[in-house]
Amino acid sequence: MLMRGKGARALALLLLMSTWNLVCAAQVNTRDLQQDKTTGRIILTGGDVSMSPQDQIQAGRKYAAQVMQQMPVLPESSPVTKYVQALGRRLASKAPGYKWPFEFHVINQKDINAFALPGGPVFVNLGTIQMADESELAGVMSHEISHVVLQHTARDAGKEQTIQTLGALGSILAGAVFGNTVGGRLAQLGIQMGASGIAMKYSRADETEADLLGSQIMYDAGYDPYAMVEFFDQLAKQGGPGVPQFLADHPNPGNRAQTVRAAIEKFPAKKFSRHDSPEFAAMKRVADHMHAMTQQELAQYQKTHTPDPNASQPVNAALGEVMPSGNTTRLDRDTYSIEYPDNWQVYSAQGSTVTIAPRAGVSQNAVAYGVSISRVPAATGTSLETATRQVINTLERENQGMKAIGTPERIRVNGGDGRSIDLTGISPVRDANGGRMAERDWLVTLQRHDGSVVSVVFTAPQRDFDALRPSFENMLRSLRLK
Repeated sequence: MLMRGKGARALALLLLMSTWNLVCAAQVNTRDLQQDKTTGRIILTGGDVSMSPQDQIQAGRKYAAQVMQQMPVLPESSPVTKYVQALGRRLASKAPGYKWPFEFHVINQKDINAFALPGGPVFVNLGTIQMADESELAGVMSHEISHVVLQHTARDAGKEQTIQTLGALGSILAGAVFGNTVGGRLAQLGIQMGASGIAMKYSRADETEADLLGSQIMYDAGYDPYAMVEFFDQLAKQGGPGVPQFLADHPNPGNRAQTVRAAIEKFPAKKFSRHDSPEFAAMKRVADHMHAMTQQELAQYQKTHTPDPNASQPVNAALGEVMPSGNTTRLDRDTYSIEYPDNWQVYSAQGSTVTIAPRAGVSQNAVAYGVSISRVPAATGTSLETATRQVINTLERENQGMKAIGTPERIRVNGGDGRSIDLTGISPVRDANGGRMAERDWLVTLQRHDGSVVSVVFTAPQRDFDALRPSFENMLRSLRLK
C-alpha cells in the first residue's frame, strides 16, 4: 500500500509567508487589503488567519483528491481542461503575494458554479464554461483565485459553521482519514458537498475583497474587469436551475460595479478586447458539444464513486477495471513530462508528488494500482546512489510492511543514468477470503541537472503486476526530465 506523500497526516510542503508594507492613506480599506491612494494598486495586509499555510496546502490537496475521486472531473487530456489550465496560469501569475501552488480542473456538471479550495485547487463547472465568454470566464476564475490569495476559508475557519457531507467525505472531514488535527480544521472551513457538488460559503466582505483583487488580476492579465460584474449580473437576472446555488455561494455585496470602478480608476487607461481568442473559440466548440451532468445524473454518479465510510480499504477492483488502454496522453510538469494511459487519471497529491492511476485503483489515502512521481530535493553533491537509498528508506518507513528486494541496479532511461529496485509491500486490495494481498512496487530514480531526484514508483498487487508491467515500462520510456 503506497501512501501518498508521507501518509494521510503528513505535511509535505513548507511555505513561507510573504510580508507587505502598508501605505498610510488608502481609498479602500478592508480586512485583508488596502489600495494605494496614488497608484490604485492593491496591497495585501495579511488579516487574521487561523490556519498555517502548511495546513491550508495540506487540507486543500487532500480535499481536492476526494473531489477528483467522487466528482466527474474531466481528464487532463481534455481540450477544455487544457485551456482552463492555461488561462488559470495566466491569471495566477498576476496575483500579488505568495505564489500559491494553483491547480485548475473542470467538473462535468451542468450547474453554473466554480470554487477554490484553500491552498490553490480551483474547480470550474462545465456549465459555467458553456455559458460564459472568455472575459467572463476569466472573471470567474480571477475571483476564485482571489479567495485563495486572501486566504478567506482559512481566515474564517474560526466561525461556527456546519458541514453537510456525503458518505466517506463526512468521515474525512470528521478526521477519520486526516486525523483529528487536520480533520477538525477542515470541518471549520464551511465546505459543503452534496448531490449538486461543492459549495464554498463566503461572506459579503469576502466577496468585496475578491472583487477588488480579482478586478486587478483581470486588468493585469489583459481582460476587461467589468466582464466579472456583467457575468454576476447576468446570472442574477437569468435565474433558472443551478443559478441560485452560485449566487448563494457568491453573495452580491451590493455594489460590485462601483467596487470594480473604484479599484481600477487610477490604473493607466487600457483598451480591452471583448473578442474571444482563437484558443477559447476552439475550446468552446468542444465544450458546447459535451453533455454536462444534471444534478440527478451527478447523484447517480456519486453512488458508484463515493467510498464506503466504514471501509478502511478500497473496494476490490477487477483487473479489467484498472487495465491501461492502448492510447496515451501526456502530462507536462515543470521538472518532467510523461505519457500515461488516457483511461487513467492524474491526482495531485501532497507537495511535489503526483499520482497517475485508474479511478478504481486509488483509495482515500493509498494507491493500489498506479504510478506515483515525486521530485525529491537533494543536497549539493549528493550522489544518485545516496539519494536513492534515502528514497528507499522513506518508503520503508512510511509504508507498513514495505521492504526493498536486494540493492538498486543501474538503468538507462532515455540516455540518462538511473537506479532501479523492486520492493514488496501489503496491498490495500483484499483476496477472496478478505485477507490483504501482497504488493509489488518498482522504484526508478533519476537525477536532474540541479541535483534533485525524480522518483517513480509503479504499484500493483503482486498477482497483477506482470499484467501491468508493459504499460509501466512504456510510461518509463516516455519520461523526459527538464
